[in-house]
Amino acid sequence: MALTEFGLISRFFAGKPNYRSSTHLGIGDDCALLKVPDGYQLAVTTDTMVENVHFLRGTDPRQLGFKLLAVNLSDLAAMGAEPVAVSLALTMPEVDENWLSEFSTGFQALAEQFKVDLIGGDTTTGPLTLTVQAMGLIPAGEALLRSGARPGDLIFMTGSLGDAGLGLKMAQHQSQIDCEKALQRFNCPLPRVQEGIALRTVASSCIDISDGLSADLGHILELSSVGARLDFDQIPLSAGVHQYLNETGDWSFPLCAGDDYELCFTVAPEKAELLNFACTQIGIIESEPGIRISRHGLIDTLKVKGFEHFSK
Repeated sequence: MALTEFGLISRFFAGKPNYRSSTHLGIGDDCALLKVPDGYQLAVTTDTMVENVHFLRGTDPRQLGFKLLAVNLSDLAAMGAEPVAVSLALTMPEVDENWLSEFSTGFQALAEQFKVDLIGGDTTTGPLTLTVQAMGLIPAGEALLRSGARPGDLIFMTGSLGDAGLGLKMAQHQSQIDCEKALQRFNCPLPRVQEGIALRTVASSCIDISDGLSADLGHILELSSVGARLDFDQIPLSAGVHQYLNETGDWSFPLCAGDDYELCFTVAPEKAELLNFACTQIGIIESEPGIRISRHGLIDTLKVKGFEHFSK
């Protein structure tokens, strides 16, 4: 007998324990009920992934479930929010129980890791489209914004750059490089939640690198009315990305490739010693608009570009 909408929800997504005291009512009613503790603000983000736009047809559903939640938790991390709850909307052409079992396993694995409650959502028929709304808590007044960078601030990032972009090229058979790390970073990025929380009273601005460093740093620069100078030799690159650059000569690739979901943030020099996790200084904020990059002793102007929907 084919699963109904409510049978699907009950079998694959309901009945999981609630981790958070802020969740008063989860799956089962018309709405979920959350309590925001005194002195906190609720951060809310929504992200949609569409087949053949954000992920390839035939993507491992377990990895897809993991990544869908990860990209939303990354948005919360960029604001310094602690994740507490998510809702999930699934649009599917048909009910595939094996696919749903794998997808929900990957989704729940990351939810359990960060103790995030799945509190509701929706299921509909149509082209494969996956949407999560994620909610997190931030002490009032401590949210990390894109608008706080000031000339003289140091630019840092977590992790390394370009791995997910290389993983995509490998998945699309556009590169023969054998780099398991790149595929892992593309398929199952790990959101920098703890780093975001640690930055609450340290960083002057923050963003997650989802559409490429040049594009995402560009958002900080625009909203902060400043510019930046990057040092290419200081940007952390993995062995696989170095190999790709050596083979292609395309040095701008890691600066424009998306899906890394690392944090890019700015810190006043006097606060840099407060950073208590692994990160790399890659540049400095300047008053002159635009992004300049120092490479081999020369200064180039870096065109701000990255993935953007509806661009031609």
